Amino acid sequence: MNETSYLGRLARQEFMGPLIALILIVAIVAITTPAFLDPQNFRNIALQVSILSIVAIGSTVVIITGGIDLSPGSMIALLTMCLAVFIKTYGLSLWLAIPLTLLIGCGLGAINGILVAYIGIPAFIVTLAGLSAFKGLALTLNGGTPAFSLSPELREVFYGTLFGLPLPFYYVIGIYALFTVVMEHTRLGREIYAVGGNASAARLSGINVARVRLIAFIFAALCAAFGAVLLSSRLNSGSPNYGTLIELQAIAAAVVGGASLAGGRGRIVSTLIGALIIIVVQNGLNLNAVTTSMQSLTIGLIILIAVGVDVWRGRIGNMIARTFGRAQKEA
Repeated sequence: MNETSYLGRLARQEFMGPLIALILIVAIVAITTPAFLDPQNFRNIALQVSILSIVAIGSTVVIITGGIDLSPGSMIALLTMCLAVFIKTYGLSLWLAIPLTLLIGCGLGAINGILVAYIGIPAFIVTLAGLSAFKGLALTLNGGTPAFSLSPELREVFYGTLFGLPLPFYYVIGIYALFTVVMEHTRLGREIYAVGGNASAARLSGINVARVRLIAFIFAALCAAFGAVLLSSRLNSGSPNYGTLIELQAIAAAVVGGASLAGGRGRIVSTLIGALIIIVVQNGLNLNAVTTSMQSLTIGLIILIAVGVDVWRGRIGNMIARTFGRAQKEA
């Protein structure tokens, strides 16, 4: 493979648009904010991105199927309260309470999936209802008040280290590796892409479209449940107010990472880049003491630019290939 062909193919890769956007944003923030390069700040970014990036995996899977999930934020609020009740009220051990919380999360995802895949209610409506219903359920637990100081061991789940690296680093790497293998190297992954690309054609080819959509929502809920456990571990508490707007950030991370809201396109690894973009922008704005209103405006513009770069990546790749091709001919 010659250099021209390699550069052209590399530039057309789905992750290139988000990666270029991330590099530019990191450079701008580093120039404008010297504190950004502080090692402690990098540690903070790594810890902050861990929760969002895991939740965004589930959002990406649902988006690839052609659906949307607006419920992860409220689901996280409910699941942090479930975990708190298991530990504080019922006195369950941490290693029993966490699996139960994950199992409940899968059940909530199954409810979403059944309503969408088998009852036929649009995903937007189902998950919008879930956004409200899960928040309401969270408010019924513990009298609607947060529960604090759940367990010293719980904090170690988030703040513990292994070989000098924070545990959330390993969680993110492990979960991303698992979902990358599932999406890119298994029959189920191929079916998820096929359903999102053309559900009718997928059905005619023998794919159980309803089952695939159900699994996608269970995956999304499982990722939200992992996020809930990490958030509770980080704050050593549960609250019906946790997870607010994280569903929109997760969707933004998926789209900035190159996932198509029309379905059928997206990569799990690219979603991690998208999540990093969201967190780095927020971190830079916070370090520069930018107001909340301006933060929302700036993040919206960054998302728009990043998506634009991703949309044009194919043309950029062709332009690079033509440029190097002419250079070689002239030489």
